[in-house]
Amino acid sequence: MKLVNIDYIPGFEITDTLGIVKGEVVQSKNIGKDFMAGMKTIVGGEISNYTEMISSARKIATKRMVDEATNLGADAVINIRYGSSAVMNGAAEIIVYGTAVKTKEK
Repeated sequence: MKLVNIDYIPGFEITDTLGIVKGEVVQSKNIGKDFMAGMKTIVGGEISNYTEMISSARKIATKRMVDEATNLGADAVINIRYGSSAVMNGAAEIIVYGTAVKTKEK
């Protein structure tokens, strides 16, 4: 599966547009790690537990989008965009979406 955040794939022609596909996940850390992250805000610096949480959530959301595109028969997703929001203290929503397409080499 080819994944790009532009509206074309160099060297390929889009032969069919199958529709918008998306993947989303809401993920949180456990209370112990959330407490330690709160402590980190006092001294400053990267909160690596949250960086890891967001990275993991992004991977899950991307896989869900790819699975949806695969079910449509796509071999690529173009115009991919990511979004995130805090849904509650210590939890974040990640959404990824794009256009599922079929392609052929030029």
